[in-house]
Amino acid sequence: MANKADKWAQNTGGKFYVDQQCIDCDLCRETAPAFFTRHDEGGYSYVYKQPTTEEETSLCMEALEGCPVEAIGNDGDQ
Repeated sequence: MANKADKWAQNTGGKFYVDQQCIDCDLCRETAPAFFTRHDEGGYSYVYKQPTTEEETSLCMEALEGCPVEAIGNDGDQ
């Protein structure tokens, strides 16, 4: 389970975030490319845009559920 105390500083504020468990597998970026991007120097993903519709939230939830190391959280700052 992702820990919001360990989330990357690059995450944009809001419900979804990526924490420091990320192994840069690319699953979230493939599943929801409009919301997740890669920090090239650090070699990890982070949330650069929060979803605003139900459909967008579903994509982010699909990425969260598919994350092999549970590095995506949905309990961030609302």
